[in-house]
Amino acid sequence: MPRLVLFISLITVPTLAGIGVIIMLALGYYDSRAILLSAAVGALGGFPVSWLVARRLQQADPSKGRD
Repeated sequence: MPRLVLFISLITVPTLAGIGVIIMLALGYYDSRAILLSAAVGALGGFPVSWLVARRLQQADPSKGRD
């Protein structure tokens, strides 16, 4: 599962960081500190999200019971 988390985090981390930046810009915060902070919070939030998605994918794997 650690490899799966890593691959999924390649998608979720920049996506959530970008969402945070877009929200700050839409709210009118053009300050570099606010943009960097929202990108960092989004990036840090991407790792738990990727872990949850990987866990859900592992649970839904139909070949898990086959040996």
